[in-house]
Amino acid sequence: MDTIQEYNNVIKHCQDLFIKKTKDYGTAWRIMRLSSITDQIYIKAQRIRTLEIKKVSKVGEGITDEYIGIINYCVMAMIQIDLGEDGEENLDPTFVNQKYTEKVTETRDLMLAKNHDYGEAWRDMRVSSMTDLILMKIHRVKQIEDNDGQTLVSEGIHANYQDMLNYAVFALIKLGIAQQ
Repeated sequence: MDTIQEYNNVIKHCQDLFIKKTKDYGTAWRIMRLSSITDQIYIKAQRIRTLEIKKVSKVGEGITDEYIGIINYCVMAMIQIDLGEDGEENLDPTFVNQKYTEKVTETRDLMLAKNHDYGEAWRDMRVSSMTDLILMKIHRVKQIEDNDGQTLVSEGIHANYQDMLNYAVFALIKLGIAQQ
């Protein structure tokens, strides 16, 4: 399989779950501030790191589920950036699905450009390194949030969410999710 097909397979899996949860729970996540979504991504990435080190899960969900969660929280964050934290809380699932597709398409296009320039270096990386890169990006986002969104020369919050999403997709590809 090629990278685009693998990427799309992972996203389809994540998006299907996201939309099913939207139908079950509505868009309750719309009440979350961006900083809270960042903290949720942090919790998931930190749990992955812990599981990678300890090699045992005591609550049943594994690394794969956490990477899926990171992808979906990154999409939530990017939608929140677009719609604002104070916007409509109850969004129609069809609209949510369209926004999800829009955000992952933008993010996939960024990946393709970077993949061209870096020659798919991620394929030679360890999954644990991807976890560490996601954690680093989270710390960057927290710092930007603590600076009221201001940066001097760095990428903004949106670009960091895109990078985290892409690293999570790469990890899931390496873990075999794209083949399912």
